[in-house]
Amino acid sequence: MAKKKSKKEENPKVNPDLEGFKMNINTFGEISSSFSIDKINEFLNKNVEDKKLKDRDDLDEIKNPKKDK
Repeated sequence: MAKKKSKKEENPKVNPDLEGFKMNINTFGEISSSFSIDKINEFLNKNVEDKKLKDRDDLDEIKNPKKDK
């Protein structure tokens, strides 16, 4: 008989900004997260290059808005 491996729940290696991030999908297919969508989008905007926007001239203004207002 084959032995069953015990399943260890190890935390994956993640960016320090996303420490403690968990996602779950319930039986109805609804996604729940430990972070708000706004915080996730803010992280993605800072760290992931959008291929559709890479040729725009005003990209720097979008990513780093001036706080002179």
